[in-house]
Amino acid sequence: MAHSRGKYADFERLREQAVALRRAGHSLRQIRDELKIYNNDILNQLVKGEPPPEWTKRPRAKDDLRERARELRLQGWTYDRIEAELGCSRSSVSLWVRDLPRPEPRYTPAEQQALMREGLARQRAAADEKREETKRAARNQIGKLSDRELFLAGVSLYWAEGSKDKSYDRRENVVFVNSDPGVIQVFLAWLDLLGVERKRLRYVVMIHENADVTGAERYWADLVGADRSAFNKTNLKKHNPKTVRKNTDDNYRGCLAIKVLKGADLYRRIEGSWYGIVEAVREADQSNRT
Repeated sequence: MAHSRGKYADFERLREQAVALRRAGHSLRQIRDELKIYNNDILNQLVKGEPPPEWTKRPRAKDDLRERARELRLQGWTYDRIEAELGCSRSSVSLWVRDLPRPEPRYTPAEQQALMREGLARQRAAADEKREETKRAARNQIGKLSDRELFLAGVSLYWAEGSKDKSYDRRENVVFVNSDPGVIQVFLAWLDLLGVERKRLRYVVMIHENADVTGAERYWADLVGADRSAFNKTNLKKHNPKTVRKNTDDNYRGCLAIKVLKGADLYRRIEGSWYGIVEAVREADQSNRT
């Protein structure tokens, strides 16, 4: 024999005992414990040719799934569809059907590309809808603004986007520039709240020279409801052919600059209000820490 039997020298006697136990329905572990045979090679030789009892055989619960997977594969189903249908892992499906011929493609390459584009379009549409739903919910939460809320919003907006006085360049002017029509409308509503008359406002359109200048001038004049006499000469930005601009669609209307005439006192009020907001935030922060 390939393996030395060593202390199991009386092999034939042990084999008779092992076979008897096997036929009596014992498992290999039970025979091992009964005969004190702890060498697996010797143990297997002792019961060689004797079938294991039925109760020790592993149940083949997946046989039905395997047969069903093979049926589906022969019908032309893909691995993905079989997985989804049977709830099995990809590795199991592959093991069961890998000897079967691959199904013919259901779609031509052009059809597959079209289906992929349709799928991506649906995904983008769903993402867009979710994005808009979030925006709608946030917008609906705002409700009606109080005068104080509009005042604070306007101060913050101006300090973020408006011109500011510098210690090295004294210019206490109120000049606000933006390309967003909504921002412009909020800024004008804020000026109305502060009692700034519209006749004190001057406007300048700032736009690339190769854009629709006339259309932009008309758009901004309609938005602010001002006569063209309130508009100073349009500021044209020279076109640089080396620059690849992104803002070239029909919605591009440049920026609108709004200047408040005799606005030095208003500027000081804005600056003071802004630092009042900053101080209030600092005090609240210190209060929360103590």
